[in-house]
Formats: sequence, structure tokens, C-alpha cells
Amino acid sequence: MRLPRVIVALLAGVALALSAAGPASAIRGGTEAARPYSFAGSLQRPESPRADGHVCGVTLIAPRWALTAGHCARNPSGAQVGTPRNWTVRIGSLDVRSGGQVARVEKFYSYSSRPVADGDIALLRLDRPIAAVPAALPRTRPAAHTVARIIGWGVTCDEPQPQCYPTRLREADTRFQATELCDPSGIVKERELCVGSPDGKVAATNMDSGGPALVRSARGWIIAGTVSGSNGDDQPVVYTDVSYFRKWITGIVSGSDVPADSPVPDLEGAVTVNGCSASVVRTASSAPTDPALLLTNGHCLEQRPVPGGAVVDQPDDQIVRIGDHQGYPQDSARTTRLLYATMTGTDVALYRLDKSYAQLRAKIFLLGTKPAAAGDRIEIISAGEGNRYSCTVDTVVAHLREDGYQQDDAYRYDPACDPGHGSSGSPLVLADGTTVVGVHNTGNDSGERCTENNPCEVAADGTVRVEQGRRYGQRTTTLPACLTVGSRLDLSAPGCGLTPPA
Repeated sequence: MRLPRVIVALLAGVALALSAAGPASAIRGGTEAARPYSFAGSLQRPESPRADGHVCGVTLIAPRWALTAGHCARNPSGAQVGTPRNWTVRIGSLDVRSGGQVARVEKFYSYSSRPVADGDIALLRLDRPIAAVPAALPRTRPAAHTVARIIGWGVTCDEPQPQCYPTRLREADTRFQATELCDPSGIVKERELCVGSPDGKVAATNMDSGGPALVRSARGWIIAGTVSGSNGDDQPVVYTDVSYFRKWITGIVSGSDVPADSPVPDLEGAVTVNGCSASVVRTASSAPTDPALLLTNGHCLEQRPVPGGAVVDQPDDQIVRIGDHQGYPQDSARTTRLLYATMTGTDVALYRLDKSYAQLRAKIFLLGTKPAAAGDRIEIISAGEGNRYSCTVDTVVAHLREDGYQQDDAYRYDPACDPGHGSSGSPLVLADGTTVVGVHNTGNDSGERCTENNPCEVAADGTVRVEQGRRYGQRTTTLPACLTVGSRLDLSAPGCGLTPPA
């Protein structure tokens, strides 16, 4: 199995959020470029944490085509091919904020929906031709120790803060290394390259993703690779070998082999928070002026609630974006309080938002009071995986035990229902499309008994059984009884069976 690779990009606060850790400075060991590269560009997206919108590097390879990393073309639904929203590129400028030529991205083509696992490369079709000399595609793979020029606008310090975002393009000369130097990342040697100094002192960093490793030829610059992911601190960086994907690239650019758009599931109302999925919910008695509530799992907290206990009314401040039908942000709000969280009895967390229900333009779900029963159809709307799962409640499990926690009356889904870990906190929605009766929370991955990611089922008589591969959700139908006027929590209210703080 491949080791998890740190992606050298940063997109914050959305369903497509990407990991951000790695080398300590932009094109570490580099300097500000003295002159612009006609083909070098910045991919800019509205969800970027940077004021300038930069998220990744791109390279112009034809008047209307730019090359970047596959993970830079990630979108809420995880589609391989589709129409993005408000993506632009700035080509041929030293300054990421001005100059050069700007075009809108009208279509993206990713080689795979799992870029790191299957091929981390993507093509962007622009809405107009760029009048500039493009970089040439390679015909062969560069040999180890060939000189490489690397460029980008990646971060200049460890923390993603405004002072760490360079506005001027940086460059450095380094070398292609033997792929063995990037073994810690799980490099795929036939289609990936290892680029940078052996000690990592000259290398790409966060938000350099998609940027090029260039080789100079008698006719100009050749793009040999695009930044994919980190190999770890003080190491060279993994790049995608462009020569390996030349046939795929030329097939699309020439129009001879263009893949169709990917189907997009209905993701309306999908939210991500703390790396999990979530949804905005109300009760039947909620007033339009009440602060809106956000529902997810208790295990999605950075500091999990202790077994047998709960976390109640803690300050919280993070932005959440609520998706439209395609999963792109339709509205946003900030959390103000963590109202409640537990992993005992059920696995839920409720946040209060800074907007009322009336102020939100996005989808709001209704917290149901009647649990689902065996045979009921449910929809699992997963922002984390960009997918919508149609499932059936197979049975209601008396007790579900996992790593010291126990939840009661859990839903076990039918065998074909297979939401992944990114679906934690997703609402379980009835056939009416509005009523939430639970949240997805776990599954037995490897057949172990009662360990983390391997829950066991405990019957009323104490009999324990393990169902490898089965997925589970937790009830939320006791929550409405615990909520009062103004979206306040009352654990002593009649019918409220939530676990109190330890």
C-alpha cells in the first residue's frame, strides 16, 4: 500500500480542501525571477485563502490549453471532467496580482478522479486563446541528474498566513534525482519524477502544485513535470512525468479523444467542517430568526469527547460553506459556539452559526423525531467525498462499540452501501429529501473486533458480532427534544436523552 502523500497545495474551507504541509519556503533555495516566462501561470479560485486567489501553478502548452496537477482541478463532486465555477488563470506575468493575460477556465479534464493514486495531472481549457509562446511537451523522460528549472508562487514560511504568500514569481535551478530518493512518498516510478536537491534545500513547496519542472532545449523550454506532492521535510519533491501522459494530453488538445463530462450527484446542502461532512438543520419549532444549527459527528472534533461524556457550549470560530446542487458554495456562515458533542449513546456535534435561518439562502434540513426502521430508504449526502449514496437501513443494531465508545440503536446499511471516511457527519435523509434521521459515522474496515474503524455489534443479550465492510449511522431523532427557543440546548428537557457532560 502506498504511503499517504502530502499534497503541495492549499485550498481552505471547502469540500475539496487539500492538505497543506511541507517545505518551509516558496521554491526553497530560489530567488525572484528576473523576467517573466511566457507560458507560466497562476490558477486562481475564489476559495483560495489568499487575497490574490492563487492556489496552484499552471503551464500554457497551447493557445487555449494549460497543464496543472490533477488535485488542483479538484471540485466539490470529484468529477474528472466538468465545468468549473469562477476559475481563472493569469499567464505570463511575474506578479500574481497583475500583468500578463487573464482567461477564464471553461473546462477541466483530470486524468483520474483519484489523482495521487492514479495520475496527478489535469488539462484546463481556456475561454480564449493566449497570445504567448507555450512550453513544449516532452517526448522522453528526463534522465536522473538532468538540470531542471522550477518556478512558482508557493508559500514562503511554514504557516499559511498572508505574510507568507509571495506576489512575485520565484525560480531555482536544481536536478531530476533518481526516483529512489522519493521512495518515502510511495512514488510510482514509471509515471512520476523526483525533483529537487537531495537535502530538500532547493525544492517546491505548498501552493507550487501544478507548477512546472522545465528543461531547456535549443528551441526553448520543455515542461518535463508538474508538482504533485511532498516527499517529506528536507527531501526532494514528487512531480508527475508529463511524457508518460503525452498521448492523453494530445488526444484532448487535438480533439481526437475528448472524454465526456462526468455525472454530478445532487449535493445541495452539503457542508464540510473539521474535515468531515455536515448539514444545516432546524427543528419543526425553529423560528426563522433563530440562529442556524450545523450537524456533524462528535468524532470530528479535534479533541474528541471522552467516553461516557459530552462537550457542551464551547466557543468556536470557523467558516463553513454550504453547497448548491453541484456542491459549489451557495452561502457561507461562521460557527460561534460548539453547542454540544458526544460519542456516547450517539455520535453527534451541533454548532450554532452567526446567521439565522432566514438569512441563509442555502438548503436547510429538518431534524426528524421518528427514527428510521429496517427497510427505509435513506440518502447520504457527503460533502467530504463529493457523492450522494442511496442506501437502505438493513437493521437497527442495539449497541455499536468502537475503541472504548458505545452508541445505541445504530443504523446498519445494506451491504452495497459503502460511504468512505470522508462521509463522516453526512446527514441521513429520508425519501422526502428534507428530513434528517441520523448522521453517517463509521464502518468496519478490516474485520477487527471493537477497535477504531472496526466497530462491533452488541446484541441486547450481550452477543458480539463483527460485520466486515458494513457501514453505520447514528440516530439524531432525540436532538429536537433537547433544543429550545433561540437554538439553545436544554439537556434536562423532557424526552432529551442525550449524554450529559462527564
